[in-house]
This record gives sequence, C-alpha cells and structure tokens, in this order.
Amino acid sequence: MFEYLLKYPAPVFLKGRIIFLSAWPVWLLAILIVVFSASLAVLTHRRISDTVPKLRNWRPWVLWMMQSAFLSLILLLLWQPAMTVTALNSQQNIIAIVVDTSRSMAIQDQDGNSRETAALDLLRNGLLAGIEKRFQVRLYRLGKDLSRVEGVSNLQPVETATHINSGLKQFVEDTADLPIGAVLLLSDGGQNSVEMGEAGVAMETLQALRNRRLPVHTIGFGQPELRHDLEIENVSVAPSAMINSRVSAAISFVQHGYVGQTAKITVRDGGKTISSQEVKLVPNGVLQTEPLYFAAGSAAGAKELRFAIEPLAGEENLKNNEVIRPLLVSDKKRRILYVEGEPRWEFKFIRRAEDEDATVQLASMLRTSENKVYRQGIANQSELADGFPVRPEDLFGYAGIIIGSVDADYFTPLQRELLREYVDRRGGGLLFLGGRGSLSDGGWGTSSANELFPTFLPAGRNNFHRNSATVELTPDGADSPITRLLDDPSKNVQRWKKLTYLADYQDAGSPKPGATVLAQMNAGRRKLPLLITENYGHGRTAILATGGTWRWQMSEALGDPSHDLFWQQLLRWLIADTPGEVSVSVSEHTLIDEGNLRLTAQVRDPQFQPAADAHVTAHLIGPENTSAWIDFVPSQDSPGLYTASWSADKPGGYLAEIVAETEGKQKQEIGRDVLTFRREDGVAENFHTEQNRTFLQHLSSETGGQYWKPDGIKDLAQNISYSEAGISVRSTNELWNMPIIFLLLLGLSVGEWLLRRRWGVI
Repeated sequence: MFEYLLKYPAPVFLKGRIIFLSAWPVWLLAILIVVFSASLAVLTHRRISDTVPKLRNWRPWVLWMMQSAFLSLILLLLWQPAMTVTALNSQQNIIAIVVDTSRSMAIQDQDGNSRETAALDLLRNGLLAGIEKRFQVRLYRLGKDLSRVEGVSNLQPVETATHINSGLKQFVEDTADLPIGAVLLLSDGGQNSVEMGEAGVAMETLQALRNRRLPVHTIGFGQPELRHDLEIENVSVAPSAMINSRVSAAISFVQHGYVGQTAKITVRDGGKTISSQEVKLVPNGVLQTEPLYFAAGSAAGAKELRFAIEPLAGEENLKNNEVIRPLLVSDKKRRILYVEGEPRWEFKFIRRAEDEDATVQLASMLRTSENKVYRQGIANQSELADGFPVRPEDLFGYAGIIIGSVDADYFTPLQRELLREYVDRRGGGLLFLGGRGSLSDGGWGTSSANELFPTFLPAGRNNFHRNSATVELTPDGADSPITRLLDDPSKNVQRWKKLTYLADYQDAGSPKPGATVLAQMNAGRRKLPLLITENYGHGRTAILATGGTWRWQMSEALGDPSHDLFWQQLLRWLIADTPGEVSVSVSEHTLIDEGNLRLTAQVRDPQFQPAADAHVTAHLIGPENTSAWIDFVPSQDSPGLYTASWSADKPGGYLAEIVAETEGKQKQEIGRDVLTFRREDGVAENFHTEQNRTFLQHLSSETGGQYWKPDGIKDLAQNISYSEAGISVRSTNELWNMPIIFLLLLGLSVGEWLLRRRWGVI
C-alpha cells in the first residue's frame, strides 16, 4: 500500500533528500504560497456577511484552509519536486552478514527453538538468497573475535563471550579496501565487552562506521524480557578479611514474575552453606539490594565464595542465580596501642575481649600514677619503655591506636603532631574513648589535635557524667558491620535497645560534615551521639563517648557475647584498612572473559614516606600449576608507586604475593602483600539473556541502518540497498506523478464541495 500510494519504497523517503527540478528559485514558491493564501483570506473575510449567515464563525475558515492547501499543492507541483537517493550498484558491492555465535544464542525461547536456530532458519528460508540476487555476500561469526566462515553450517553458538563492539571495530579495519555496502547483524544484543560505552558501543567504533558511511542493520532474537526469572546483578564484598571476622556483603538482583514471594539468598564456602537469609521480592524489574553477613572462618587462605539465590518454580534461566567472588582470609597479627590514663573497668574488659581474638594484639600502657606506667602485651622489654613513641618508625608499626581517659597535655606537641601524621600519612585508625580526662574534659578541644576528632567538641570541661544512659542505633548503625550483634536487621536494632545501660556518658559535641553517627545515647531527655566515625586523610578516626560499656559484660546474662562481639568488631574496623609498607591493588578481582589485569603497588619506608628506589616483584600461582614471576615498573609521576601488567590465560582462582626490597647488593625486604583474583570464561553469557533491543536499535539508528524483527523482514533485502557505502549511484525520483498527489487534489476538491452542500451554500 505504501509503494502504491507513494510510488517508491520507504527508504527513498527516509534516506533521500528532496530537491526541486524547476529552475525557479524556492524562495519564490514560499512567497507565492503566502501571497495566494493571504489573498484567499481577504476574500473569505469579505464574504462573511448577513447574506450568508450559515458561513459565520469558523466555517468559512475551514473552506479557506482547504482552498489554500489545494492551491499550495498546485504551486508545489509547478516546481517539480523530486527525491534524490543513493543506492548500491547490484553485484558490485558486498553485504556482510554477521551472526552472533555466543552461548546466549543457544538459549531456547518460548517456541522451543534456540535463537541460533531461528537466525539460521531465517537465512536459509529466503533472506540469504534474496540478498545474493543483488549483492555479493560474506558470512561472519561473532563471539570473542570476528572471523569469516563459508556457509551457514559453520555457525554454531559455542563462543564463551560476545564482543560486538570490538568485532565491529575489527571488521571496519579488516575491510578497509573492500566495497562493503552494509552490515547485517543477527544477534540477541547481549554483550560483555569491557570496552563498550554507556550505550553498548564505543564512540570510536561508531565514528569508524560513520566515516565509512556503513549502515548496520540489526535483527533481534530472543524475548525482550524473561517472564519468570531471578538474576543476580552484582555482589559487593571486600576482597580480604581477617580470620574469625564477620564479613558483610551486598547482593543486588532483579526478578520478573515473582513479586511478593519469598526467596532465599545464600553464601557457600565449597559445599558448606555459611549464611542464608530469606527476603521478600519487590516489583518486577526493580533492582533489589540485600545485606548478608557471614563468618570468614578460622582458616587462612584464598576462598571462592558462591553467592546464590535459590531457584523458584518455573524459572526460565537458572544459570544467572549464582556468582563467585574471591576472598582472601588473613591470619596476620595486627597490633593496637592502647593508652589509658587511669585504672578503670573499661580498660580491663576491653583487654579481656581482645584476648580471645588471635589476630588482634593489644599493647597497652596504663598510667597508674603521675610518673608511672604499667605496660602489658609488649613484644619486648624495650617497647614503650620510654612512654608514648616520639619517632614515626616506632608509632607507625601499630595498625591502630586507642586513647582512653588521657588529657591532651600528656602528649607533647611533637607527639600530637605524630598522631595526626599517623592517621593522615600512615593511614592508621585512631579511637578516642570517653572518660573524665578525655575529649573536651581532657582539653582536646583546644589542642592542636582537635582536627582529628569526628565531632566539634563542646566547650568546657564538665561534659563527662557518671550517670546512666541507654543506647540505640541510628539508621546508619543498623546497616554497619561494627554494630551487628544479630544478623537480622530488625532484631539487631531491638537488641541494642535492650542492652544494659551504660555506666557513664560524655557529650561528644556535634558531628562534623562527613562524619557518621552509628549509635546514640538517651541521657535523660537528651539524645547524644555515642559512636561516631570519620575518614581522615588515608586513615580513619572514631569516638566512643563513654567509658561504661563494661556493664554489658557484667550485667547481661552469663555467656552473652554482646560486649565482646562489639569490641572485636569495632577494633577490627579500626585496623582492617590500615596498610603495610607494601600495599597492592588489582584492576579487577573478577576478570570476565578477559585475562588482562594491572597490578599497582604502593611502597613506603618505615616512616611511611614513598620508597622511590625499590625492587618490586610478584609471584603468581593459579590453576593447572600456573606459576609466574613478574617485575614491577616504577611510576615516573608518583614516587613509591609501581605497576605491572599480566594476563591470566586460564580460568580459575589466582594468588599473588608481592615483595618489595631495597636496591643494591645487600637487599633488605621492605615489606610484602598478598591478594587474590579470579578469571571466569563464559559465565557472563548466562546473565542478561533477554534480548537487548535498546542496544540493537541504538546501533542501527546511529549508523543509518534499521532494526528488524525476525517476522518483519519482507522488505529487508530491498531496503538494504539504499546505502552510501561501497560502490553506489545517486538517482532522482520525480514526485509529481505519485498517486497520493492526485488523491489529495481530488479529495480537497470533493471535500470542499461536500461541505458547501452540507452547509447549504452551493
């Protein structure tokens, strides 16, 4: 019907450009249309009189519009309009047919056939023959790479990845000297290339196609949305943890077809389930994120944790219910320096709580009198013999520092500056406890170390009270692993409200911008912050505005773990991110289908200044007895920064140990670090298996092609010839004799006559 009325196929109008064959200027046409329309308007206005009452109001203007349209159309035909369009020469151009052969194309849709079968049937049942009648054809298969094949029988969905972006880029480069007229891509649109842009294809690739004026026509296969499915989108979990610690993970997923039902999320270490939680599913297509807490275990080493959502009845894809994340569990002992200004119960019970933690060692100095200090947990007799350290290399050996009821003047200006450098440069954790000689009552608010506190300390020295106060969590505290006494979030909040009251409390002031209040106290009618944390420089600081948590141990039921668990989690947070002399990071802890990774090492000397002259090596071990040694290269811009590149060729888990040594004949070890990562092949093909129609439509529209449905390709072979790529010719198609023109002229004339007859003015 379209060609019957407009004489030419739709691409002539979509891709063509309108021109006028008359020698008369176009501006004259516009002027004449305006002049004649205005003249008709004047005549129409004069005709509105009492002699013709039925044409009052809007009726004469309807007739004016129809007359103006008729006259404008006649004038337009006098200028001889035409469409000029570029089309490919037959048999002189190549049409590239690219078929997605990734594993996702093997998925069976509702009709029971795989997407690959549907694509090949489409080619065999006329599409390929229709194109070959007019053009040369080249077949390609696309997976991790693009390669040419002979015949559709060589197209099998076995590729472990889909790299549409890099495949098209490779195609443009490889066919630079060939007369390619167009590209026809048969795919479900799913891809897992790390190079793709926000819209699914890099701007560099789009520009290369545009430079060749090469249209990409796409045919989409698969359902745009699965009707019944649960799919994990991401699992966010720290790559490392300390033994016996509690680890928090955030599992993000979407569902279709199960709104309001209950699903179970689990994490397994090998075949053992170490944590599980039931969640209620939110509406279809909405990203849902749920926290999950689990124990890192008592065994050190690299682990591969499986995070999963247990399948529900009728799920169409079960392979997207599970992901694997590497976790390195360390038994490295971390030391914390605890400085206490007076004997008190809090000191005793904190030490007792940490006695059961094998990875945390408290070295404490307790001031028992004005000039006497009692040391505990020291490594040797010389440690802390002269009191609080005055040299960076002595203080920086601790992963965390606790300052109890100690006034600011106990520390010299040099030591207070050293505390600031400890947090800022060294990246350590510093915890201040409440007490009669701490915070503002210890003069810290007016000291040079005031900026270390996560709050604006109040004025005066009467902010410590030996009165009881109850505790409750804030919304931030309800989600924090520091304050997680019970795994169930709602039960955990209630547990904190039921804890025995504190023996004392202290006004810590108002939180600074960027600080986080995890718990607050109910002291009479006042609500005061209890536990406040903040990032400072490369490290972190915190205030616990009480010295009376010992009542949780003394007054709770025998065997209640709340006190010890809280302190263990708080101190593990204090030291968990404290780096050593060598700190290494990796570009990705989970490599998807690509083995290339970049390792970055930050090397510092005992004073935690950048070590610019170091020799850094890494020993990597992996699956199938993989073993490799690589050297790091120092950065030219950042002293102490070293980088290395490597490729993990085999799928599986890897462990890397990085060692930094001083240069020269007598090499001395500066430090070492260990990390784990994992490579996965083909797993990405199990996710986002619905047709990515948005991407396919975007790719075709941005390159001048068209998106097609498999059941609507009748005109594809004809439309694909309208392209400016390859060897093409521009033709001119006159528009004056289109049937629709005569129908419009006839319709306007007959319509006006019928209206006049209806209104009785003929």
